[in-house]
Amino acid sequence: MRKLALLTLLILSSALTYAQNVWNGKKCAVALTYDDALLVHLDNVVPVLDSFGLKGTFYLSGYFPGFANNISRWKSAANKGHELANHTLFHPCAGDRPGREWVNPNNDLSKYTVKRMTDEIKMTNILLKTLDGQTERTFAYPCGDTKIGDVDYYKTVETDFVAARGTKSEMTKITEINLADIGAYGINGQTGEQMIELVKQAQASNSLLVFLFHGVGGGHSLNVALAEHNKLVRYLKQNEATIWVAPFIEIAKYAKGYSSKQK
Repeated sequence: MRKLALLTLLILSSALTYAQNVWNGKKCAVALTYDDALLVHLDNVVPVLDSFGLKGTFYLSGYFPGFANNISRWKSAANKGHELANHTLFHPCAGDRPGREWVNPNNDLSKYTVKRMTDEIKMTNILLKTLDGQTERTFAYPCGDTKIGDVDYYKTVETDFVAARGTKSEMTKITEINLADIGAYGINGQTGEQMIELVKQAQASNSLLVFLFHGVGGGHSLNVALAEHNKLVRYLKQNEATIWVAPFIEIAKYAKGYSSKQK
C-alpha cells in the first residue's frame, strides 16, 4: 500500500509540475510587442533587447515615416531574430466613434470596404517579406478595431496569419487562447514595478502575458519611460528559468501546437 501511495504521489507531483511548466518548459510566456514602427523602437528598444539576448515583436505600418525612412534598420532587426509583423499599410482606425476625431478621413476604417482592408493587409505581408523573407506572419488590429460595419474583417485573411493580437487587457491559459484575438496589456506611464507585477501574476497563473508598447522613452503620446521599460526587461532576463520570453509568433505557434495535441 505504501508503494502504491508513493507511486500515486509521484505521478500527481509530476502532473502538477508539467501543468506549471506548460509554456515550453516554463511557468508562463511573455511577448514584448511594439506598435507603429516608431524610431524609438530602433534607437531605444532593439539595442536593449539585444543586450539581454531577448527578442521582440514589432507591428509595422508601411506608410509611417519610422518605417519608410528606416528600411535597412528594420531588416537588420529581423536578421537579429526580432519579429516583423503586420499592422496594415495605412493603420486605419474607425473614426465614427467618440474620441476618434483625430482619425484621418483618408484612413477612416468606418469608410473602408472589406476588400480594401484585405488588399492592404495582404500587401503589407508582401512588403514585410521583402525585408525578412518570412512566409509566416502575425497581425495586430490597428486601434483594436476588429470590424468594418458588422463584418469581422480578419476572417477574410485569417489563413494568411498564425495569429492576431488584440487590445483587451487579459492573461490567458494555454488551453483558452483565441488565436484570432489574443489580448494584450497596453502600457502608458506604468512603472517598472507595475509591469513586473503583471509578470508575477502570469507566473503564478501559468498564463500568457502580452505587453503592448508604443512610445518607449518618447516618440508617441502613449509612452513608457525607457528606464521603467528596462526594469521590466531586466526582470525577464533574471527570471528566464521560469519565464519564456519569445516573439509573439513563436508563442502563438507553440500554443496552437499544444492545442492540437490535446484533441
